[in-house]
Amino acid sequence: MTAERTKGRVVLADDDVLLREGVAGLLERSGFEIAGQAGEVAELLRVVRDQEPDLMIVDIRMPPRQETEGLEAARVIRGELPEVGILVLSAHAEVAEAMELLATGRGIGYLLKSRVTKVGDFIQAVDRVIDGGSVVDPTIVQELVGARRREDRLERLTVREREVLAVMAEGASNAGIAKRLWVTDSTVEKHVRGIFSKLCLPETPDDHRRVLAVLTFLDSR
Repeated sequence: MTAERTKGRVVLADDDVLLREGVAGLLERSGFEIAGQAGEVAELLRVVRDQEPDLMIVDIRMPPRQETEGLEAARVIRGELPEVGILVLSAHAEVAEAMELLATGRGIGYLLKSRVTKVGDFIQAVDRVIDGGSVVDPTIVQELVGARRREDRLERLTVREREVLAVMAEGASNAGIAKRLWVTDSTVEKHVRGIFSKLCLPETPDDHRRVLAVLTFLDSR
């Protein structure tokens, strides 16, 4: 069992005990260690500070107000323990509330709770965030693609570059984008360079430039 637990230590926070226990069981069966659970924000902060896990999974809406307490707790942890990955879950698409958190860089994810039932996708997202990547729920990405009707900062991108950026927003690597769009890795690399250039993104490590590109994509909805 020890070898299985090398995938990462996770703290879960949700006031829905059945959902929380279900996710905990799913993660344990997939080789993760549950370092702690919490049903409200104060307990969550205490557990994360004590355990310093690889990943914190938190619902946006937590007691007592059922507003954005989970997101606020995530911001606190990102400031205090930036090495802890954060995966925010939400029952609804609340992209605006997550934008500031996504902008903090590596090891950040935002998924709809319905994604948990797609076990393979969910575990891949958890792995990606623990590894320092970023994940945005594909449902949100597709909603934003369909909703955009006015001129925005993405108008300068070609149709193919927009397709690449949409898949990038789901957290895919260049190889993953190439597989999805049935093109070569070198073609994807060319499009990614074009996206960075046309969006005037600063010279930073590629991982963070990808996050900035995704944020531009989301902010232009």
